[in-house]
Amino acid sequence: MRFYEDGEDIVSVWQPNQHFQSWINTLHGGIQATLLDEICGWVIFHKMQTAGVTAKMEIRYRKPVDTRQPYIILRARVQEKKRNVVIVKGEIWSAENELLAECECTYFTFSQKEAEEKMGFLPSSLADEETSLDDIKNQCK
Repeated sequence: MRFYEDGEDIVSVWQPNQHFQSWINTLHGGIQATLLDEICGWVIFHKMQTAGVTAKMEIRYRKPVDTRQPYIILRARVQEKKRNVVIVKGEIWSAENELLAECECTYFTFSQKEAEEKMGFLPSSLADEETSLDDIKNQCK
């Protein structure tokens, strides 16, 4: 996966395929949860510039994710921050711009010093900043 910054959001474009289906042409809910946890984690890495661990995740599956579409869009942003607890909102969008799933993840974050010394965290950088989201979508078609 490659991650990009889009204003306050961290974004990734991912190509589903039938290797990850649970039912015919439907992306497995566990794969959706993994994708959402990953995009939300990158909000902690990049926006907060530290490491953290997922403490809680609540997902609402709104519509099936069709594995035949050329791509899905993952988006996440900080919703709330209190001391070392950060709540991140994540979403899965279809290629047709339809909300398919959403989550709220609660992360316990570490100080930057702890993240660097104990976890080997290095300041994050994202994929090529010059690449637009439209360019990425077009590469998936």
